[in-house]
Amino acid sequence: MTVPDKLPDDIAELKAIIRAQQDQNTRLEALVASFKKALFGAKSEKIDPAQYELELEDIETAIAQVEAEIDADERTAPVRPPKPRQTNRGSLPKHLERIEVVIEPERSCACGTERHVIGEDVSERLDIIPAQFRVIVTRRPKYACRSCEGGIAQAPAPAHIIAGGMPTEATLAHVLVSKYADHLPLYRQAQIYSRQGIDLDRSTLAAWVGKSAFELTPVYEALMADLKRSTKLFMDETPAPVLAPGRKRTKTGYFWALARDDRAWGGDDPSGVAFTYAPGRSGQHADNILSGFSGTLQVDGYAGYNRLLKRPTQDVVLAYCWAHARRKLHDVIQSGVAPIAQEGLAQIQALYRIEKDLSGLPADQRHAARQDRSKPVINAFELWLAQNRARVSAKSPTGEALKYIAKYWDGLCRFLCDGRIELDNNPVERTIRPIALNRKNALFAGHDTGAQNWAVIASLIETCKLNGIEPHGYLSGVLMAISDGHKQTNIKQLLPWNYVNPV
Repeated sequence: MTVPDKLPDDIAELKAIIRAQQDQNTRLEALVASFKKALFGAKSEKIDPAQYELELEDIETAIAQVEAEIDADERTAPVRPPKPRQTNRGSLPKHLERIEVVIEPERSCACGTERHVIGEDVSERLDIIPAQFRVIVTRRPKYACRSCEGGIAQAPAPAHIIAGGMPTEATLAHVLVSKYADHLPLYRQAQIYSRQGIDLDRSTLAAWVGKSAFELTPVYEALMADLKRSTKLFMDETPAPVLAPGRKRTKTGYFWALARDDRAWGGDDPSGVAFTYAPGRSGQHADNILSGFSGTLQVDGYAGYNRLLKRPTQDVVLAYCWAHARRKLHDVIQSGVAPIAQEGLAQIQALYRIEKDLSGLPADQRHAARQDRSKPVINAFELWLAQNRARVSAKSPTGEALKYIAKYWDGLCRFLCDGRIELDNNPVERTIRPIALNRKNALFAGHDTGAQNWAVIASLIETCKLNGIEPHGYLSGVLMAISDGHKQTNIKQLLPWNYVNPV
């Protein structure tokens, strides 16, 4: 709504204002349309979800730029309606340091009397100080007795992860979090430090990371052992390009993720994930990683996991992933008109709607509700599957998708018998996404050992995230505890969900 009193009387000026507003409105309308399409439109399952976030932030940035341009335009700014006050969508935690700035008005009144306080307006803004470096100077005075020759007294030097080296444990934690949580390769970190006059060679940072990974390995092993004591886990794998020494090209290894996430049914065990690097994708690697585990393992349809079913003890049961079944049908629909695939998707969506209602309920209640609500859907789906497999060619895209579902049918239906089992493998896939993002930024791991170091540190960082723990504070405290001689017999105390920073 424009303000008539502020409009000029000249017709040419009025036309210029209208044209400017029309141009600005057209640009905003196009951006808003793009924003809605990115937010609510169809999304390919083949595209990394992070790409959508990138698209949204670029569109929002463009909208803000156009609005700033409108406010700065002397033709349209005077007639632009006042924008409503924007509420802060974030929050300013109470633990942050408060720096108070008091802006005093003129306190003397025109009548000569000094004004008194009747209230105040308070606003808070977030202020950021770029990462600051400081030097910890440790002095150890030497004392001697003047009365006798009792010897010299001096406090022992404190132990550190890098003995006699430059970094504190907090510095090591910063390098680890920057590399494995914020996806900054070491050479980029070295460039950032150099801007503040700290010249650290990349190889020096690499030595710090390697030493830290070595010291953290017992904590990682305790994490892996704790996960394998569970009787319901998730597992997945993702490629890990690794530089092949002497061949001037990369080879493909794999990160195997073993995860526990019982939040959907209110389990008592804390969430966690442990990554393991292996040079291949053979089911033998999964079998080795799961040595000592018995129970239900939820996985995708990769045939390598079938090796677990051949154990002499037959102590592993596989539950399969409905998201992968859904993806097979979704891909068929993307290639053209496919009414059968569309019908299948609708039935799978019905299962997901039921699961949404059951999220957070105890396992026994989920089991009972699934028997009552999900089992009839599964029975109808099984009949539909058999009928339509007989109607379509097994080699057609639709036939291939239906064949996939039929092949894994027993494992797909296992969720009906156990309230702890999820419909899909998404909890472990979410833990792998940061690994994939780090892989894109680092391009490849430089060596098999480097890839396993990656797995060790990423396991602790991602487990911190799953439990709402700040990774830098955790790693800093754990490294300090290790340097102070924390006992191996009490290593469980250093797991993310057990560790309490004494500072």
